[in-house]
Amino acid sequence: MNCKGRNADFESELIEEPRNGPIPLDMALIRNVRVNLSAVERRVAQLPGRRTVKRDFQVAWLLKGLRCLDLTTLSGDDTPNRVRRLCAKAKRPVRLDILERLGVSDMPWSVAAVCVYSRFVPLAVEELAGSGISVASVATGFPAGLIPHDLKLREIDAAVSYGASEIDVVITREHVLAGDWLELYREVREFKEACQGAQMKVILATGDLKTLRSIARAATVCLAAGADFIKTSTGKEIENATLPVALVILRAIRDHQHRTGRMVGYKPAGGMSTTRQMLLQQFLVNEELGSRWLEPDLFRVGASSLIADINRQLEHQATGRYSAFHRHAVA
Repeated sequence: MNCKGRNADFESELIEEPRNGPIPLDMALIRNVRVNLSAVERRVAQLPGRRTVKRDFQVAWLLKGLRCLDLTTLSGDDTPNRVRRLCAKAKRPVRLDILERLGVSDMPWSVAAVCVYSRFVPLAVEELAGSGISVASVATGFPAGLIPHDLKLREIDAAVSYGASEIDVVITREHVLAGDWLELYREVREFKEACQGAQMKVILATGDLKTLRSIARAATVCLAAGADFIKTSTGKEIENATLPVALVILRAIRDHQHRTGRMVGYKPAGGMSTTRQMLLQQFLVNEELGSRWLEPDLFRVGASSLIADINRQLEHQATGRYSAFHRHAVA
């Protein structure tokens, strides 16, 4: 798929750059973060009407998005059997007959990761052994993040010891709402140390942060503290991965890369149930950061229900007909 963005001219320089690590917090930089709301709205308004892909190009974009999915089950009624079914779906996310009709059945299609609560990490590790699919765990009192700080660190440590290679942490929203940027920096930096080398995705819970400027500042602080990914939401907030939020986070990631040379990933999560929503996120990432950021090591999508619509759209491309959602259940 040829989908070069406007930053593609320096993508070859980025591929070998190191991933993110903590740097000193520049308070002057944080104070100077500004967001032009009208400019953000104009920018994202361009996407729905002017960015479309059809036929084989749509298949290519959908399959690329499929490889970046984090299949997730984070419900109070989770059971071992549900986790097993989710892992099975992660290893074979699209029906074989659809892949055969599309002429891509000879390629190894799977999602990027399965994300579960820490108690299910050992089971997910066992089910996904040898598949190349990562096991992620939420931690730090997900989704509210309101347990004591020492318990947050112990929860990260437990998830890592169980075998999770990715940790999705939630910040204390109070630090952002109160403008206590140093405390937010300290918190996330300690999360990073507790991850012991496991990849850290920092969830901003953008729906709780009130303004785009607060989101931009929070993202900038978390990047300085060593986030490997900035993730929009827990999926439990009223508002989740909107395009204005995406643009603000992507610009923060781009600015961080320009300052430090470090590549940091982006993960929209929550509120996405259609392929159109995923495609708009992909288009925005491509245009703001370049196609290098469309690979699973730098782009993830947290939306388990989305996989059913991806299957429907792929089946439509293969057969010319849409099928019912129940034919493509997640778990």
